[in-house]
Amino acid sequence: MKKLVLLFVLLCATSFATAQNSEKAKTLLDEVHAKIKGYDNIFVDFRYVLNNTEADINQETRGDVTLQGDKYLFNIFGTQQLYDGKKVHTIVPENEEVSIEDKSDDEDALTPSKMLTFYKEGYTYAWDILQNVQGRKIQYVRLTPMDSNAEIKSILMGVDAETKHIYKLIYTGENGTTTTITVNSFKTNQPLSKTLFTFDEGKHKADGYYINRN
Repeated sequence: MKKLVLLFVLLCATSFATAQNSEKAKTLLDEVHAKIKGYDNIFVDFRYVLNNTEADINQETRGDVTLQGDKYLFNIFGTQQLYDGKKVHTIVPENEEVSIEDKSDDEDALTPSKMLTFYKEGYTYAWDILQNVQGRKIQYVRLTPMDSNAEIKSILMGVDAETKHIYKLIYTGENGTTTTITVNSFKTNQPLSKTLFTFDEGKHKADGYYINRN
């Protein structure tokens, strides 16, 4: 009987600690979200690494994105993607081609405009490790998709405990692929050109680009 009581107490204590850790994680992510939403615009320069040991895949590159509300200008793998609030323009200089299409209606799609706020819905949270990165305290939160059919198994989000800015994202897929995004530079409220999120179709046509409308 005493063993049963002890087991019950341990289970209750574990459940309580788990609930507390989940609440701590949610509070931290709420602080991150509030901080991000308080900026007029954000510029992020990042390192991107895709790794799958079993398939012998290892890709590494850098990219950057400028965000203002839902609008964005995204550069990666030699391709530029611009969203002006209505249309997504994918510009591929190597092929001298521009694809213009409507923004996806898929709410689960992780677009650049959701890059820093995607975690607000659809995940459970757990408090994870604390790392010291060159004097910066990086607190990790583990996010697990509520959708059991999601391709992502888990996400580790590292947050700078002082600035409340996202420092690192580590995606682990069901197929064993890990994608790591590490922020090299995070700038806010920068002076932006009024035409930064405007696609100049005439200029691209003059430069010999083929315009493909989907």
